[in-house]
Amino acid sequence: MMNEWFAQHPWITYLIIFVLVAFIYNKVFRVRKLPLLKDLIVYLIMAVGSFLLLIFQIDGLPIVPSMGVAVLLMAVVRVRYWVTERSRKKPE
Repeated sequence: MMNEWFAQHPWITYLIIFVLVAFIYNKVFRVRKLPLLKDLIVYLIMAVGSFLLLIFQIDGLPIVPSMGVAVLLMAVVRVRYWVTERSRKKPE
């Protein structure tokens, strides 16, 4: 049912995929700030890759839900680090 909606709205699906790819890149793979031209090239390559992922999504693979799970797991790890750090700072 959800895959049908994504197939009927390809531009919205492409935008969702691109935003999720950019978020995952920035939170996981970005080590340091790149110069503007290199940053532009990276985002251009991500845009092309997002188009390929859109094709896979339309063909029936659960790309958007899988990326949503990845972002959810990233949030769980971040909350876990926050709780661990908070418990270390807590005076006993």
